[in-house]
Amino acid sequence: MHATLADVIADTTQNSIEAGAKNVSLDIVEDGTMISVTVKDDGKGMDEETLKRAFNPFYTEPGKHDKRRVGLGLPILKQICESTDGGVTLESQKGVGTTLKYSFSAKHIDLPPMGELANAILMLFNYPGEFELVFTHKTPAGEYSISRSDLSDAVGGLESAEGISLAREFLSSQEEALRE
Repeated sequence: MHATLADVIADTTQNSIEAGAKNVSLDIVEDGTMISVTVKDDGKGMDEETLKRAFNPFYTEPGKHDKRRVGLGLPILKQICESTDGGVTLESQKGVGTTLKYSFSAKHIDLPPMGELANAILMLFNYPGEFELVFTHKTPAGEYSISRSDLSDAVGGLESAEGISLAREFLSSQEEALRE
């Protein structure tokens, strides 16, 4: 089970990266009443049959997990969304990509805390592979957007401890500014 929304966001975005996407966008919009997340990719996409089964906890894409035959990510996401007066939609086309949109009521008593979003985003930026990830976060206090390549260039690469530390500092400062 995911302890925070940052965990949920990381999990759903990681799915796009693992689907072979070259371009992934992650947009979070908080308007004071709702928290809305959109993850869009140009990965391998899903055919109609797979799309129909995507929210079934007893289904996972063949070959995705070595030791298990269930996929709980999307079913858990759907449960969290629906139990917090939000919702979830999934659109996908084989060979084109996938768009996942989900939302939560920001004031719902059962809403998990946001958690360490900056660390979750940094983990996604550091995920292995050749892909571009553009992250945008908007709240009533402001917004910012950063791409994986721009952040890497700004901190001198995400391979070194110094680069990772600088990236974490930047992302944390941006998130903190959105909470003021």
